[in-house]
This record gives sequence, C-alpha cells and structure tokens, in this order.
Amino acid sequence: MPLAGATETEQRSWLPLVLIVSLFFLWGGANNLNDVLIAQFKKAFVLSDFRAGLVQSAFYLGYFLVAMPAGIYMRRFGYKSAVVFGLALYGLGALLFWPAAASATYGLFLFALFVIASGLAFLETSANPFVTLLGPRETATRRLNLAQAFNPLGSIAGILIGQHFIFSGIDRSSAQLAAMSVADRTAYYASETRAVQWPYLVIGIVVLCWAVLIVLTRFPKATASHTDTVLAGGGGVLRRLLGDRRFIGAMFAQFFYVGAQVGVWSYTIRYVQATMPGTTSRDAANFLTAGLVCFMVGRFAGTALMKYLAPVRLLMAFATVNIALTLFAVFQPGVHGAYALVTCSFFMSVMYPTVFALGVEGRSDDERKLGSALLVMTIIGGAVLTALMGAVSDQSSMAHAMIVPACSFAVVLLFAWQRRRHALEGDS
Repeated sequence: MPLAGATETEQRSWLPLVLIVSLFFLWGGANNLNDVLIAQFKKAFVLSDFRAGLVQSAFYLGYFLVAMPAGIYMRRFGYKSAVVFGLALYGLGALLFWPAAASATYGLFLFALFVIASGLAFLETSANPFVTLLGPRETATRRLNLAQAFNPLGSIAGILIGQHFIFSGIDRSSAQLAAMSVADRTAYYASETRAVQWPYLVIGIVVLCWAVLIVLTRFPKATASHTDTVLAGGGGVLRRLLGDRRFIGAMFAQFFYVGAQVGVWSYTIRYVQATMPGTTSRDAANFLTAGLVCFMVGRFAGTALMKYLAPVRLLMAFATVNIALTLFAVFQPGVHGAYALVTCSFFMSVMYPTVFALGVEGRSDDERKLGSALLVMTIIGGAVLTALMGAVSDQSSMAHAMIVPACSFAVVLLFAWQRRRHALEGDS
C-alpha cells in the first residue's frame, strides 16, 4: 500500500529499504534455527557434542568459502542481483531438508546447511555495506546497529519455530532407549528426524517468494557504482586492506566475536540440560529465547547509548561485562550460570555491527566493498570455536566449554582498547 502523502520517488526509495531490512530478519531466523538443530540432531542421530557442533561448522564454512565470490559477484552485478541470488540459494538449501530427512542422512543435512549459508553469505556481504552508505559517515555505526536490531526478531522467530514445530518434547534417556525394542527405537529416531521437514519446506517457499518480490522491485542504480574500478584494481585494494593493522584487527575481533556468539547460543540448550538435569529440550529452549530477547533489547539500547558514548568505548564496556558473565557460567553451573548466559546476549548485541563498521570506517568505496567480503569471511569463527567448545565439552563438561567464549570476548576487548588508543593518539 502506498504511503499517504508520499511522492512516487519517495515510495520507490522506501520500498527497497524495507526489503533490505527484512533480510536481517530472514538470516537471523536461519542462524538460530541451527541452535535448535544441534539439540535435535544430537537426539535423532545419537551424536557427541563435537559431531553435533558440525552443524555450525558446515554452516559457517559456507560463509567462509562463499563470502569472497559473493563480494566479486556483487561488484560485478550489483547489490540487487546479489540479494536475489543469495535468496535463491537460501531457499534451495531449505528445500533440501525434505530429502535429507526422508533418507535420514546427516551428511545431506550438513550439505543443505552449507547451501543455506552460501546464500546468506551473499545477503550479508551486500546488505551490511549498503546500510552504512545510506546516510552520513558519522552515523554509519549507529545506523548499522539499528538495522541489525531487526536481526534478533528473526532469531526469536527461528527459535520459536524450532521449539514448537521441531522439538517434540519427548526426550528419552539412554536407559529408556536401551529398554525399547529395535523397531520402537528406530521409529523414534525417524520421527525426530522428519520433524524438520515441514518447517523448512515452508521457509524455503517463503524465501523464494521474497526473491521474486525483490526481482519485481526497482532498486537505486547508484548502489552498483564503481564496479569496473573495483574489479580492475581488486588486487591493489586487497593488498592495502591486508597491510592495514587496524583492518586485520577488525578481522580477528570479528572471528572471535562470531565464534563466541555462535558458541554461546548453540550450546545454551545443552548447557541448561547438562547443568539442570531433567530439563527437556523444549523447556531449555526458553532460556535461548530469553537470551535472544535480551539481544534484541540490547541492539536498540546500544544504538541509543551511541548518541552519548563513542561506539568503541561501548564495545570495551560490553566486552568486559561478557568476560565476567561467561566465566560466571563456567564456575557456577546451573540455573544461575544459565541466567548469566541469557544476560550475556544483551551485551553481545552491539559487537558485530560495531566491529564491522569500525573495520570499514573511513575507507574508499572499493575498500569498503572488498573489506565487507573479508569481514563476512571471518564468520568462519562460528565453525571453528563451536567445534572447539564441543570438543572441550566431550573431554570435560559443557560448563567448562564456556571458557572458549570468555577468551573470545577478551580478544574483542583488546581490539576495542587498541582502537580507542589509536583514536586518542590521533586527537593529541
């Protein structure tokens, strides 16, 4: 419906912005459905924490391998084409869940997740830098934080879909499974595996319909400017970025931040069940939902605070608090540790967009586009550190696995401190 009193030009500018912001919602849902899948596949395929963590490894490996091709594609064909191609991959990956469940093949599920992540790499590579260019440079960090505030809404939707349409609420103990007949046990595993079919079929259809809607929408042509220049000088741009210690610092900070975020969320359900015996996966998911609500509130609160506090100082404060919270979860397992992990999400809220914006701050259009792809590649941290947490849990305990995100937040704190120091030196 056209906006009352809006001109045709204003309407054409408004609709693309709404569609771009919607992408933050769509990939938020996909990201956090993985947290449900880890618990679901652990149950359906009888996996160790390490093997269950391969859900995130396959997912974020897609980001790592496809981010740079996505950046090249975006520079060649523009933001709109990259978004449509990403949505097509996202939809295809979701539809692959049907045959994966029908065949009860864990490897095919991992491949489907890889395809979804490949699509999301296109979406994130194009949407994040686009938002930073939609206004004055001085407010780019705050603007990206505001756009990213809609991401947790998708995350919450993803958890609710998993909680009510994938989790059965029936969790069998090892003793109960051993007491079942082979036929009953096989039927139980098959039922738990097939639970993902319909939710992902609906998701796939919705995403593909959204791609069609974007195809039919006219986007500003200015977003694809400088394409030929970037392609011709890509090598020089890459050398400048990789030779810049501040940009490399942003890449390291993003790698460890994403690893911490994905690790905390991926294992929240497992943490609750491991430290609060008798809690079902459906009930444990409430803690994750609460964390995502905190994350969403933190996004809006962080955006408001940036009007009065420099983003880098806010990043330092939030990283410090999260080091304390994750260490508390390590040494105080149980309900209080679980609440600490829930609270941790509030203080994670500003980290990704703030590190991203600081990484591309003050750079040319060429460097911004290529730098965006490099920063998206660092999302591989979600694969590496989540698998590491699973290995620590298998060798020790799920509570001790939270040492990994605690160390990761320390890296983010170091990055923020260095950027703050450079800023003060620049002012002197």
